[in-house]
Amino acid sequence: MNNYFVILAAGKSKRFHKDKAKQFYNFKNKEIIDHSVEKSLNSKLFKRILIVTNNLKHLKKKRYPKSISIIKGGKERSDSSLLALKFLKKYKPKNVFIHDAARPNFSINLLKKITKNLKKNKAVIPVIPSKDSIKYKVKNQIFNLKRKNSFLTQTPQAFSFKELYNLAIKEKNKVNDEASIFLNQNYKIKFISGENQNTKITYLDDINVSKTYFGIGFDIHKLVKNKNLYLGGIKIPFHSGLEGHSDGDVILHAITDAILGATRKKDIGTYFPNTKRFKNIRSPKMLRPIIDNLYKSNFSINNLDINLICEQPKVSKYRDKIINSISKLINLKKDQINLKGKTVEKLGLIGKEKAIACEVIISITKYD
Repeated sequence: MNNYFVILAAGKSKRFHKDKAKQFYNFKNKEIIDHSVEKSLNSKLFKRILIVTNNLKHLKKKRYPKSISIIKGGKERSDSSLLALKFLKKYKPKNVFIHDAARPNFSINLLKKITKNLKKNKAVIPVIPSKDSIKYKVKNQIFNLKRKNSFLTQTPQAFSFKELYNLAIKEKNKVNDEASIFLNQNYKIKFISGENQNTKITYLDDINVSKTYFGIGFDIHKLVKNKNLYLGGIKIPFHSGLEGHSDGDVILHAITDAILGATRKKDIGTYFPNTKRFKNIRSPKMLRPIIDNLYKSNFSINNLDINLICEQPKVSKYRDKIINSISKLINLKKDQINLKGKTVEKLGLIGKEKAIACEVIISITKYD
């Protein structure tokens, strides 16, 4: 193993618009740079890891293992890359990986795939197809670039150290990335599939994209004669209904409660107390304002997992109809909703067919 991993982290992050460079900003409970450090270390693919930075004081406080070196970076990315190559020359590396600290979401599997392809190639670059239409400008004219012919390059990019070093010295490495040096000299490059999640953080919005929350809802009601049974917003043929101030729909109540829990909004009784105003209210009318507020607050629902706990009626008979009803009520695809029927083996009020309960787990994502 004679591979070396370089993390370029000397940028000033002018477009990030924060009081510190983005590589030192907190992301998923650690600084952005530390994602790259930990993955390169944990991969056990590298003899040495080199961090190039203009904040030596901060990084030296981290007490990295001895296999990590830290050097001062240059004014531009190309300057830092060239400084890294000059520093590593004394170690006589066979291969060198160049990575931008602003890409924390790559996987160790990608590192392994690049390493495998380096055995028969002198340059390996991960790329992904462009999802957007790309245009380019020549003087005052704008032209279309065919999407099928356009790709987005990612890091880490890996090279034979000898070839990259010689080319970088020759060109003084005044290019945007190392792949360009090889392309400028018509060197063969092995392009491999990159990872869609391996995006580059440029703006603050890039790391404030989303947060996921979970909520648990529960409801139970007593079965009584001479009342309609509603489950999941639909009327179920049954000899009894669920007692309650409303229609007693335990599924919709549990969903409502789960949403309130996930958004840290107290409980269903806070919004729909036992007052005359809400007497005999249908549960879809209770759920609707909660759903509307959820979506207005930039949340989306990932999935619902519902356990309906009863001896009778049998859930399987009405499962598809209930899921279809919930799907329409909360504007969620049916394949994002799961409904399971559970019994309690004849135990307690539910076992004696005197009550029905429901529990719900919901996953939601907030987009900032």
